[in-house]
Order: sequence, then C-alpha cells, then structure tokens
Amino acid sequence: MEAICYTEKGVAVTKALPLPELRPGHALVRVRAAGLCHTDIDVLYGRYGEGRFPLVPCHEYAGVIEAVAGDVAGLAVGARVVVDPNLPCGQCRACRKGLTNLCRDLKAYGVTEDGGFAEYSLVRIDHLHEIGDLDFNLAALAEPLACVLNGLGSAGLRAGPAGTETALVFGAGPIGLLLALSLKAEGVSSVAVADINEARLAFAERLGLETAVSGTEALASRHRSFDFVADATGIARVVEGMIDFAADGGTVLVFGVCAPDQRISIAPFEIFRRQIRFAGSHSLNRNIPQALDVLRRDTGAMAQLVSHRLPLGEVLPFITKKSADPATMKVQFSID
Repeated sequence: MEAICYTEKGVAVTKALPLPELRPGHALVRVRAAGLCHTDIDVLYGRYGEGRFPLVPCHEYAGVIEAVAGDVAGLAVGARVVVDPNLPCGQCRACRKGLTNLCRDLKAYGVTEDGGFAEYSLVRIDHLHEIGDLDFNLAALAEPLACVLNGLGSAGLRAGPAGTETALVFGAGPIGLLLALSLKAEGVSSVAVADINEARLAFAERLGLETAVSGTEALASRHRSFDFVADATGIARVVEGMIDFAADGGTVLVFGVCAPDQRISIAPFEIFRRQIRFAGSHSLNRNIPQALDVLRRDTGAMAQLVSHRLPLGEVLPFITKKSADPATMKVQFSID
C-alpha cells in the first residue's frame, strides 16, 4: 500500500508499505479522508510525542472497514467510520479521573502508532465510531472538532444571558475558525475572530463570523468586552494580552500550543479582582460522538474549512514545506 512515512527525524517520504496484518480486537480501515494537523509536522521534527520512527503520521481520519478480526463484534465490513486516535492506558490517576487525554503514558495513532496517511490503517475496534452517511471529508474534522469541544468543556462554557454572549478568538487558521464556529454552534450570539491576515479574515466573514485586525485601535477599543476569549495562535504574547479583552467575570482559554519554554506575565491581582477564569485544554477526551453530532448539524460552514482534497503524494509538500498561501486551510488526503 502507498503511505507517507517518517523514516527518521526530519525525513518524510511517500513509499510502498506492506498491508497491516490483522490482529485480535482490530479492524482494517481503508482510509477515505485524512487531515493534516500542525502536530504532524511537530512529530516529524521530534517536537511532539516519543519520536518513534519509522511512522505513518496523521491522527484525523475516516474510512471504510475492509476487514475485522475474528473476535470483533458490533462493527462489520463496509461500516463507514472515523477514528478516535488517543490510546490511553486506562489505569493511571488521570485516566481513573476520566481525563484520558492527560494519561501519563498516552499513545496515539499518527504519533506513536501508524496513522491515517496511508491507503489502509489498522485500528482498535473500540476506537472506531460509525458516521452513517456523513461525508468522509467532513467526518475527518471530528478529531480537531473534538479537541475544540474538550476545550470549551474545560472552560465551562455556558452560552446565553446567564453565561457567554460574546466571544473573541485570536487566530483565523483552520483550528481557530473551527473554534469560532463551534462557539456559534453552542449558542454564543456574538463571535469575533482576530488575526493580522486579511485574506483569512475575509474568509472568516464569509463563514458568518465577525472579524477584527489584531493590534489595531479598533480592536483595542473593545477592551474588557468579551465574556470568553481564546487563543488559537500559540503565540505567548497573544496569550498574555487576552486578559485585557476579557470582561469582568470572564473566561480565558489557552487553546493554541505555545513553545514549552515560553513564559507570560500576568498580574495576579487582575485575576483576583476581576474574577477571571483561566482554562487550559489538551487534545480530545473521548468526545468524538459529540463532535459528530455537531458536524451533522453543520449547514456548510465547517465543511468549507477543507481547502485542499489531494492524492497522498500531493500532501507530502505541505508537511515538509511551510505554505505561504493564505488560502490554505485544512489540507486532506482524500479518495472520492
């Protein structure tokens, strides 16, 4: 089978690999859509995970079950499925508390086990969720959407007059826009996205979102006016400034991935006096079904986040080179 393979740190190639051998408790999935995440690039360069090589990357994928092991019940050949990539130990303190995303020995398809950038993938049966007639490309957004929903849950989001009515998301990339669209889907009436990239802001407007240019007086004038503020840039100085935009009693969510050695400075008095809630979020936590429910209600906005549907070999340059095209949003390996 054809696959993208990380043969060693910093080296990614397209090559032929043997078809995965079926094991007990597993199903062989023919991949139909698989999305590229920045985490895939971090894995390649040893900035995320254990640095296991060789490896087939990608943790955002959907497909059709081609074969199941003899001990498998409940899912049959032909089922259309999406993958929950996280493989927690189930025994550590975090797992026992229900925080499987914080497992002390967390594994994942596309990070420590071969993932979705291949024609076929071997997946544990309990990590597959049926998608019904949902489009494969849309279903492949379930994993990043589940990460977003985990973040909103961590922040204790409650939309409406007694909770969050106004929200601001920094970062108009695919994950920032997915976060903003999720806030609207959860019932937040006013959602704005801030960025410096005018092309991306124009795209956000076409999705029905309010927009603002980061660093401008117009945005600064909205000081302390948002019930909920989230970062999807991974830039420490953006995170540091979020509290200035949060209303008294508001919530700040650190969702973007800053470099581990970066630090920010915030006055504790501000947090105390203004009763600001800070929340963090990592990965997804068994909430793929919730994400699929949101995707089924999508009226077309989330589907527009997929800007590229490509053969496997054409995905490789997006991993090894940074795209300068502002129109690039979610890149997917796709089979019609």
